[in-house]
Amino acid sequence: MINSVTSATHAQPTAQPAAAPKPAPQSKPSATTTPTDTVTISAAKQIVQEAIETSSQTAREAANGDNQAKRLLAREAAQRVSTK
Repeated sequence: MINSVTSATHAQPTAQPAAAPKPAPQSKPSATTTPTDTVTISAAKQIVQEAIETSSQTAREAANGDNQAKRLLAREAAQRVSTK
């Protein structure tokens, strides 16, 4: 069964506060301000990411100066020599 609403209260509109004045725009942007974003990855995520990267990725990172990649390549090279 559906009952009709016989009395309803309506909210009274409230007075809106005056808008705050906008700050004046700068005449020219400074050339030294460069926005930067910093991303941090958890240690566990970094370990997983290093474990699944390809050997060509590791070689590329080692060539660009990544010490962890250099150590990994050295370890893999030593294992290849010892298994021969």
